[in-house]
Amino acid sequence: MQDRKLLTVAILLGPALLGLVIFRVYPIVLAFFESFFTTLRGERQFAGLGNYALLFSDSAFWHSLWVTLWFNLIINPLQVGLALILALMFVQKRPGIGFYRFLFLIPIGVSLPTAVIIWRIMLLPDGLVNGLLGTIGVEPVRFLTSPSFALYSIIAIATWKGISYWMIFIVGGLQNISPEIYEAARLEGATPFQRLWLITLPLLKPTLLFVLVADVTINFLLFAPIFMITQGGPRGSTNVLMYEAYKSGFAFGDMGRAMAIVVCLVAILLVIVALQFRLLNGRANQGDAA
Repeated sequence: MQDRKLLTVAILLGPALLGLVIFRVYPIVLAFFESFFTTLRGERQFAGLGNYALLFSDSAFWHSLWVTLWFNLIINPLQVGLALILALMFVQKRPGIGFYRFLFLIPIGVSLPTAVIIWRIMLLPDGLVNGLLGTIGVEPVRFLTSPSFALYSIIAIATWKGISYWMIFIVGGLQNISPEIYEAARLEGATPFQRLWLITLPLLKPTLLFVLVADVTINFLLFAPIFMITQGGPRGSTNVLMYEAYKSGFAFGDMGRAMAIVVCLVAILLVIVALQFRLLNGRANQGDAA
């Protein structure tokens, strides 16, 4: 009987596990091994840690790492915070809320390439955004061609595309909170802010941690908007690590350096996942102790 259960589980999980190995695990393992090789004069040669030594002594790599960290430091709290606000609005039962729910879900229905193209047009010097700013007397802003604005424009585009997606997860977490807890808090005289701070946020912590870590993972690997709009410019202001890896491998043919950058990215993400498990396990242990 036990063998039949194990066989059933293996059959059901087999395709998903196979896809995980082929499309996730295998590329990471391949990148790790390829990072120890280099191509010189058309010949593939073993380089040991040479790619990493060159990488860590390259100012372009450190600049890309800084851009990546700064980008994530801004976009992740921004996306999660806005997604939380939208989720709190989404679950409200008020007149006309159906229309607002429709507006909140529009970004999910727009593909990423389409969203990037639309925003690229809107952010042109003669685009819609500058047109609106012109109505209040603001001179046209070079959102996509100025080193001072390009990265923040990418953040705005990625935030618009991502917050509705993360909102759905937070809405699910909110719906798992028993209404009886809120009713008891109301009877005790708790204000809306007290209910949010003392009930909603603590009970929503596992969901918010998951959303934050998943959001960080996706944003560390962000590529499409930068590839389609700025190509890492202007003056390297949007040259994140993923685009630096792409340039190294496909523009300059240095796959060893590209794979070394990918391995560094994976290492950073593994640290983030480890922190997530530590936080979640710590919360679970506190709950058991209580």
